Amino acid sequence: MPPIKVASNPVSFEELKKIIHLDYGELVKAVVDIEKNIIAFGGEMHADEEKLLLEQGSKQTNLWGINLYPDQFGTDEFIEFNSMINLRPSQGNRSRGVDDEEIQKRIVEVVSRLISK
Repeated sequence: MPPIKVASNPVSFEELKKIIHLDYGELVKAVVDIEKNIIAFGGEMHADEEKLLLEQGSKQTNLWGINLYPDQFGTDEFIEFNSMINLRPSQGNRSRGVDDEEIQKRIVEVVSRLISK
């Protein structure tokens, strides 16, 4: 398995497609830091990417797990807000999704800036 990549600059769609986890279907697991505007992807689990970002100085409250579906690029189905790391009752997030629409918007902005066709 290739190492986890942390991107602060745009990543090509082709690079993203190279790391699809067929074990999980046609998806790429990713963690977005909405404060630093970076994304980590390529881990087997969101927790792997989360751990790496925490080691690099990210704050837990800014990290959100998502799934990317490269075959759905350019559609609303490209990003799925679903990860165990999102369960944070202390932050008011009581689901695996991202309940706060403002946080969802920030995640989409980071992904849109960093993943290019």
